[in-house]
Parts: sequence; structure tokens; C-alpha cells
Amino acid sequence: MGEIIEFPSNGSRGQGYLATPGAGEGPGVVVIQEWWGLVDHIKDVCDRLAAEGFTALAPDLYHGEATTEPDEAGKLMMSLNVAQATKDMGGAVDELVRRTGGGPVGVIGFCMGGGLALMVGAAKGSAVAAVVPFYGVVGWPSPGPDYANMRAAVQGHYATNDDFASPEAVAGLQQTLVDNGVSVEVFTYPGTEHAFFNDTRPEVYNADAATRAWDRALEFLRSKLG
Repeated sequence: MGEIIEFPSNGSRGQGYLATPGAGEGPGVVVIQEWWGLVDHIKDVCDRLAAEGFTALAPDLYHGEATTEPDEAGKLMMSLNVAQATKDMGGAVDELVRRTGGGPVGVIGFCMGGGLALMVGAAKGSAVAAVVPFYGVVGWPSPGPDYANMRAAVQGHYATNDDFASPEAVAGLQQTLVDNGVSVEVFTYPGTEHAFFNDTRPEVYNADAATRAWDRALEFLRSKLG
């Protein structure tokens, strides 16, 4: 089980959920929330990463607010200050770099957090070596990420039936990354819905696709982070 910690965030203080491996230290991975907030599912992802030997930190981008209601989640996402969220995520990256001995970290994000993972990956340059968006695209108006600054490789996981991250949007994202020299691979899981990895939502959870995506993500993170 992890704990809530505070960390420096560009002159202020951020907070988040930290899970550490039994060995006490492992490569760092920042976990970015869905639009629901820092809920149990995201904490569980951190715990699962820690069980696999990673040091995982999920910054609380809503600063204490969370919900299970879609309408409220939509309002929270729309009111998110993306610039402040990027600072909070950047602070989480810096905190993990500090805690893990200075090496680059990974970023994994889900839904809204998938797009934000791409943003912080671009913003933090060589401090981030791997970005893993699950059914996430950059859904905010310009200016978007400066992918020319991105040094991370990207591995994306997407559903075939998804209005938020449609096949067209995913293809556009992939082409933009390629055009900017970013190493990218994309996996699409047949017959799946948006949020197929979220096992707290039985109406969309797909155990087979979730397992395959998780195994691929772990292998990718290990290959990029050591």
C-alpha cells in the first residue's frame, strides 16, 4: 500500500499517491488520473506498478476533488487548469527523478491522463524516457505539446469503439509523433470500449485486453527505464 505525499511543484506544493516496491527503490513511473480524479483505480495502478518493481507516483491534479458521476467528472476536466496540471505533473517527474537516483522516468496515463501524459512527456524532455497513453489523445486547444522537445518513446493502447479517442484521432496523433521524430507504437484492441483497462467499471472492462495491454506496458517500461 502507498501513501499520500507532498512534493515541490514549480514554486508551490503538489500532492499525490506514492507506492514503492518491496526492495525500496525502482525506476520511477508517474501515473496520470482519468477524469474521475485520484480515485482507488489509479492508486491501484500505482500499487501494481510497485509490485512489479517500480516507484509510482500519481499527482492529484484536482487537489482533493474526485467523483464517480460522469457529469461532475466532465465539469472537473473542463475546469482543469492545464498549465497548472503540467506543473504538477512536472513536479511529480522531478520528485521521482530525485527519489530514484537521477535516471529518467516513465509516464502512464488513462483517458484524460493519456493526453496529459503526452504533454508532460514533451514538456520534460530527457527527464522522461517512456510515455504510455491508454485511450488518451490531446483534447485541449492549442498550444499543444511541443513534440520536437520530446525524447521519450511512446506506446499507446486504444479501443476500437471510442468516441473520445477515435481511430481517426489516434491515427492523427501517431502521424504527428512520427513527423516530429518520436518513436511510437500503437496497439488497438478489437471489440473493446473506452476505459477497457478500468476493472472498477464492469460495463466496459475487458480482462483479456487489459492483461495484454498491461503486459506490453510493463515490458516497454522495463526496456526504456532499465
